[in-house]
Amino acid sequence: MTGLPHSIQADTLDLLEALTPFRSVAGNRDEQRQLAAWLEAWLVTELDATVVLPVADQPEAHGPPLVHVRIDIDAPATVVLYNMYDVMPASDDGWDVPPFSGGLRHWPDKGEVYIARGAENNKGPLAGMLMAVRDLWLTGRLTTNIDILLEGEEEIGSGNLRRYLAQQPCPIAPAEAVLFPSLCEYGGRAPRVYLGFTGMTTGRLTVNGGSWGGPHAAIHASNAAWIANPAWRLVEALNAIAPAHANGVLHTQPITGEAADLLDDLAPQFSIRDELMMRRSERLTIDAAPWDALAHLLGSAVLTIPEIYSSPQGGRGIIPPEACAELALRTPPGIDHRALLDTLRQRLADPSLAGAQLSVDDSYPGYRFSIDDSGVLELLNSYHQQGARPQIWPWAPGCAPAYAFAPVAPAFLIGGLGYGGNAHGINEFVTLRGLARFQQSLSDWLLGF
Repeated sequence: MTGLPHSIQADTLDLLEALTPFRSVAGNRDEQRQLAAWLEAWLVTELDATVVLPVADQPEAHGPPLVHVRIDIDAPATVVLYNMYDVMPASDDGWDVPPFSGGLRHWPDKGEVYIARGAENNKGPLAGMLMAVRDLWLTGRLTTNIDILLEGEEEIGSGNLRRYLAQQPCPIAPAEAVLFPSLCEYGGRAPRVYLGFTGMTTGRLTVNGGSWGGPHAAIHASNAAWIANPAWRLVEALNAIAPAHANGVLHTQPITGEAADLLDDLAPQFSIRDELMMRRSERLTIDAAPWDALAHLLGSAVLTIPEIYSSPQGGRGIIPPEACAELALRTPPGIDHRALLDTLRQRLADPSLAGAQLSVDDSYPGYRFSIDDSGVLELLNSYHQQGARPQIWPWAPGCAPAYAFAPVAPAFLIGGLGYGGNAHGINEFVTLRGLARFQQSLSDWLLGF
């Protein structure tokens, strides 16, 4: 272990307290832009970083600004640190401290914790990352050049980031590896290493009554026996593209090769109920051995329905002219998301489903890399140096636009020791001990090149 000075914790908390008040949630463009400019100025002042993409030069129409700076020490190797400054919304209800004020508390089961929106996801790790890099830079121990790329749309698909990285030539030169520093001792359990990420497609299925002989405007519900209801056709259309008995699973690919070998090691230490922190009374939709359950989770393309609604909102008293379901399609690496979308459209072309329209807002594929790629061994070693035995997953069931970094480096890793919790929920927190472990593991990863 390299050992971090105790003063770093105080400085990190100061930085986190400075970041917390920015309400950098989706749609709050002014606060997001202010925070991006603040972070850019901090990086220039504290790390003598060179600005690659000035925040002030980015049109507001492009979305929340990217922060892209470079720390160039004329080293032979370069790594990329990616992170996010956007957070989910929060009200004060139920919090021990106001979520956008933040504060320290002592919890008997966890010790000293910092509570705030973003404490775990991801302002806490962002502050920890920046201070760990500053410590290495100030003490002359930094051994690589570093590109730092921060975005404000991670929670809603990273569209601006993906467009930026798709430029030719790519604005980030080839590097050894890309790391998304995060608190990966989930629930205080063994840390994880994911060798890839699931892709995401978002959109909606809409049934407009006027397009197939249904109502053009809201009609009193007393006429329900005479009038076709778009909501019922929406239910039929949803069942046509994703039958309810399959729980939204559209296709499952077999797990083979290196991925299967990794599941052989992972399955004996895995429990679905522990993973989901389920009560014994709660029912699972799958009854399978851990290996098979993991293979089904990781190999399945799944369509989820986060919201169903009608328009206009008229309560129980009307037959609506339009019904809509918001959709999210998660596709693992190796499954062609475009082909799946074509299949859904073909099913909706049935004359009995006339009026059902599928629209896509955004889409990106899954992506995976090998355990032998640069950056992976360094991450494993950073865990071992603090006595942690990581779980290695073939890829994450969660989504991230890892594919966008393929021109930069083979491996896009999310990693870091440390324990936080309640991300997106009430009393989101990071433990101070976990924050120190996080910074140590990040420093050890950087020093591994």
